[in-house]
Amino acid sequence: MPSRTVSHGSSGRLRGLFLVMVLVFLESSVFTLAFASSDQHSPTTAHSDGHKATDHGSHNNTGKAFPVLDLNYENVRVPFEISLWVLLASLMKLGFHLVPHLSNIVPESCLLIVVGLLVGGIIRGTGETVPPVLDSKLFFYILLPPIILDAGYFLPIRPFMENLGTILIFAVVGTLWNAFFVGGLLYGVCQIGTESSSILSRIGLLQCLLFGSIISAVDPVAVLAVFEEIHINELLHILVFGESLLNDAVTVVLYHLFEEFSGIGTVTLVKGFLGVISFFVVALGGVLVGVLYGILAAFTSRFTSHTRVIEPLFVFLYSYMAYLSAEIFHLSGIMALIACGAVMRPYVEANISHKSHTTIKYFLKMWSSVSETLIFIFLGVATVAGPHDWNWTFVTVTVILCLVARVIGVVGLTFIINKFRIVKLTTKDQFIIAYGGLRGAIAFSLGFLLEKDHFPEREIFLTAIITVIFFTVFVQGMTIKPLVELLAVKKKQEAKRSINEEIHTQFLDHLLTGIEDICGHYGHHHWKDKLNRFNKKYVKKCLIAGERSKEPQLIAFYHKMEMKQAIQLVESGGGIKLPSAMPSTVSMQNIQPRPPTKPAAERAIPQLSKTKEEEIRKILRTNLQRTRQRLRSYNRHTLVADPYEDGLSDLFLKKQKMFQIEKKVIFSTSSLSQKRIIFFLFYFVESVTNGKFNTI
Repeated sequence: MPSRTVSHGSSGRLRGLFLVMVLVFLESSVFTLAFASSDQHSPTTAHSDGHKATDHGSHNNTGKAFPVLDLNYENVRVPFEISLWVLLASLMKLGFHLVPHLSNIVPESCLLIVVGLLVGGIIRGTGETVPPVLDSKLFFYILLPPIILDAGYFLPIRPFMENLGTILIFAVVGTLWNAFFVGGLLYGVCQIGTESSSILSRIGLLQCLLFGSIISAVDPVAVLAVFEEIHINELLHILVFGESLLNDAVTVVLYHLFEEFSGIGTVTLVKGFLGVISFFVVALGGVLVGVLYGILAAFTSRFTSHTRVIEPLFVFLYSYMAYLSAEIFHLSGIMALIACGAVMRPYVEANISHKSHTTIKYFLKMWSSVSETLIFIFLGVATVAGPHDWNWTFVTVTVILCLVARVIGVVGLTFIINKFRIVKLTTKDQFIIAYGGLRGAIAFSLGFLLEKDHFPEREIFLTAIITVIFFTVFVQGMTIKPLVELLAVKKKQEAKRSINEEIHTQFLDHLLTGIEDICGHYGHHHWKDKLNRFNKKYVKKCLIAGERSKEPQLIAFYHKMEMKQAIQLVESGGGIKLPSAMPSTVSMQNIQPRPPTKPAAERAIPQLSKTKEEEIRKILRTNLQRTRQRLRSYNRHTLVADPYEDGLSDLFLKKQKMFQIEKKVIFSTSSLSQKRIIFFLFYFVESVTNGKFNTI
């Protein structure tokens, strides 16, 4: 029986692999026939033939018979080819999941690039010209926005804001270091006498710095594609992915700055100072544009209660308009999309229906997944299309310098960052951050934008960029998963936040805010509390419709119940024991304070049985252990949460600690409020000891 199962599994994998190869061949054949028919039947020919047929029909109505079957491909060429590419991307994604053994070894991005190479090779092998599929406008205006919007809309705000300082240092300082390190040393190599010195010596310092600014930025598409397959923990994922999102402003400024300087040929101190100012304008301007469109989207969703069917459309339109508006003024479109999605989401989801929320979630996942697949396929096709100018010295030095600059930058910046972090970045974390600096299609598209007339070395740049992309995606992308397992790096664990975790998280936030107020140190918890109060008092009333802008009835009921107990406690002089809970059938009219009907001595806390008390303690111990151990991370390709990880040894240690604390605390003689304070203080101390807070 086992041998039969193995053979059946291997035959299924072989059938899946064969199906993938057949799909690639059929799609390539269809593309080849389409391109051939388009060359034979050009638009001019079709227009002239139609004009002649019209003239002939007008002069002689007794011409040839009405055609039963005719071929006119040009009328549907563009939508038909777009549908073919989308169909190819969808079939490839479907085919790879039929071969799970292959997808576990090789990342999906690598397989998609190989498919693009095969499609481009088949088209070129038939004698046809490979189309320029990865056009810069197509990439920046069509393929990239869905991926960034999906990442920004579902961005985990809390870990992102807690690690914002670290992310900004890596994104700004790290990208500047990589650009100048790679560009400066590459210029030095070009000036050293080599066999191809006549070619490399023509590349100036500004051109090398321009190339360094293109190749230095970490690509968010490649990072998402690889990191979501290795299931890295939330901290490392948000650090690398956040860096890839926020370094867009640095890349845009450096690119336009060195492009302009290369055309002028001179750099002055004033222009350099303006370049520094332009960085803040590009970054903050993009964020401001995104926030404005996010507020508009939230305000518009207030009035969609009678037209639910168009609610998702406003989310997509306002987000895309934010991206385009930022690009009009050469601001950071990526940061505009991130800000727009993060700002609009809490208010939009409070206004729209559950079905609209599901529609937004599934459509964004589908759109971003197809765009990501097309990007990697187009990257393979563009590699075959060329043209290339291979130079061993330039390409080899570029790959080595990119690796060295990344390692030095991460290690040096982490040494400074760890002086301010509570939870330090370990050597393993630094290795994963440095090794996860992948390059992708953004660098290729920026290189593709260079004009051949102004940059004669454009083809050398493109060849080196493609080589670096292939090296990072194939070599680093294929080996990072075994290295994570070898180094025993903690992985993520998908799980929905429990009610117990929500309560304790909010309790700790309020507790830390109170500690900061008492100490007179206004940290980020203090300002976060101020922002939440302002949001609750003013913003929600403007952007959320009706009663949904107020607190839920359950929370309001609990606050009134607490107020009633506090009043009774003050009136009784503090010696009264209050019930631990009120019946669920109490109505809102019965919350008004009234004199106690029984003496204070008789109003004791109801006693629980030993079995019930032990069951409650067991539930609390289990949930608290899961709260501390869990590391969540957002995955764009999965909607179902994974089960909890097995942590038997850690759970055993936590149980021992809980039993020791329970022996010391005398629950039989303590009041309910004392029990809560002791329990929460113990949890707070243990959470800080285990490194729950990792802010800078």
